[in-house]
Amino acid sequence: MWYEILPGLAVMTVCLVIPGVATRQIHKYTNGVKEKRVARRPWQWYLMERDKRVSGSGQYYASKGLENIH
Repeated sequence: MWYEILPGLAVMTVCLVIPGVATRQIHKYTNGVKEKRVARRPWQWYLMERDKRVSGSGQYYASKGLENIH
């Protein structure tokens, strides 16, 4: 019957989910618990460059908040 496909479907789903979860955990470990930002549009790139300038450290993920804005 149709339910005989469920074990194979479950194995396939797990095999497809593992790389995505592993990549996310590796990025969290290597980037200091911050998720990697991706700029797909010019506006997002502009915001990342602004964050890099405002942070004072030259890194977009190390923002310090409003006290650095002049």
